[in-house]
Amino acid sequence: MSATTRSPLERRRGRIFAPFLAPALALYTALFIGPTLYSLYTSFTDWDGINSPQWAGTRNYSQLLNDPAFRSAFGNTLKIVFGVGAAIFVLSFGFMLMLREMRGRRVIRGVIFLPHIVSSVVLAIFWGVLLSLDGLLNQALDGIGIDPVEWLRPGWTMSAVLVALVWINTGYYVTILMAGVDRIPVSFYEAARLDGTNAWQRFRYVTLPLSWDVTAAAAVLWTITSVKIFEFILAFGGNQGALPPTYQWNNAMFVYGETVGGITPVNQFGYAAASAVTTLVFVAVLVIVLRRLMRREPLQF
Repeated sequence: MSATTRSPLERRRGRIFAPFLAPALALYTALFIGPTLYSLYTSFTDWDGINSPQWAGTRNYSQLLNDPAFRSAFGNTLKIVFGVGAAIFVLSFGFMLMLREMRGRRVIRGVIFLPHIVSSVVLAIFWGVLLSLDGLLNQALDGIGIDPVEWLRPGWTMSAVLVALVWINTGYYVTILMAGVDRIPVSFYEAARLDGTNAWQRFRYVTLPLSWDVTAAAAVLWTITSVKIFEFILAFGGNQGALPPTYQWNNAMFVYGETVGGITPVNQFGYAAASAVTTLVFVAVLVIVLRRLMRREPLQF
C-alpha cells in the first residue's frame, strides 16, 4: 500500500515507530554490533590488550588452522552442539511422553529442572566429588562388590563433561517442550486413542507436528547456548587458578585461555578474537541451516 493510500491511523503509527525503535537500536548497536565489529578488526591484528594493535592480516586465522589446541577445542564444541544436543532432545522427548499423562508431573518436572538453576561451579564440584576415585559412585560400586573405576582418567574427563551437560540441561528443555505440548487440546489425544493409535503414533502424528514451532525454537536456542558453555568446564577441569588441560577446552574456553585465563595469562587478544569470529560464523551458518531445515507451515488449532 502506497503512502498516499495509508489511513490516518497507519500514518500516526508510522510516525511513532522511529522514536520507539531508536533507543533499542542504539543499545543493540552499542552492546552487540559495535563490539562484534571491533572483534572482527582485532582478529586481524596482534594485540596484547595494552599496547596499540598491530596489523597482522590473516595470520591469526592461518595459525588457528594449524593449532592442535584450537582443533581440539573446535571438535569438543561440535561434540557439545551435536552430541549433547541430540542426547538432550531424545531424553526430553522421552520425559515429555512419560510426563504428559502422569500424575504429579509438575513435581517431577521441577526435580529434573533443578540442576539448571544451580550454579555451574557448584555442579562441577559435585560432579568431581561424585566421580573421584573415592567418590560417591565408586563407593556405591564397592557396596555391590565392584572394584573402583578411575572415571576421571585423562581420556574420559571430556566424556564426563558431556554427560554432565546432558544432566544439567535436559530439565530445561523438557520444560520448554512441555510448554508447547500442554497447549495441545486433550480432545486431539482422545480422538487419536479412539482411532486405535499407540503412544508412538500419538507422538508422531499429534504431539510432534503440533509442537514443531516450539521444538524448532528450542533447537536454535540450544545451538546458540551450547557454544557459550564455559563455567562448568573451567570449574570442573581447572585447579587452583590453572586452566583445564587443552583436551577439555571448547571454543569459549579457548578464547579465555588465549587471553586472561590461567595463572600466567598469554594476552593474545588478536588470536583469541580470530577464534571468536570463527565461532560466530560457525553458529550463524548453523542457525541458518537449522532454521531452513526445520521450517514448516504453522498449524492452527
